[in-house]
Amino acid sequence: MLSESSLKKIEALKKRYPTPQAVVLAALWMWQEEHGWISPEGMTEVARLLGLPVSHVYGVVSFYTMFNSAPVGKHKIEVCTNVSCMLRNSDRILRHIQDRLGIGVGETTADGRFTLVEAECLGSCGTAPMMQVGDEYYENLDEARVDKILGSLK
Repeated sequence: MLSESSLKKIEALKKRYPTPQAVVLAALWMWQEEHGWISPEGMTEVARLLGLPVSHVYGVVSFYTMFNSAPVGKHKIEVCTNVSCMLRNSDRILRHIQDRLGIGVGETTADGRFTLVEAECLGSCGTAPMMQVGDEYYENLDEARVDKILGSLK
């Protein structure tokens, strides 16, 4: 379930917009903020709150990479592997992180600290290669900088 605060925000948003579809992203974001990921039960609950088919909510969750449809580690590491980053060795950065953490793309460390994913584009082409950890961008990466960043994450 969602907190009373989130439920009130969703009700206010439903009054502000002409259709419940306009509230789906915000409602899913609230669910993920409270639960860490969006479970099938979460999708069902958001659909119920908005009066939408579960299939519509599932389509939104599966389309947007910002939504986690499975549990993730405390730190979700997204490495951009689009063209600009690839041309500036993002593949090397990704391999380095995999080796350092002992996990592959889409996996979470055994201690639940880190989940590693590839991102299609994080919109920072001029500062490639880059990664996002949570809400923080880290740009102009090399292996030494990645090690320092990973070491700083508690």
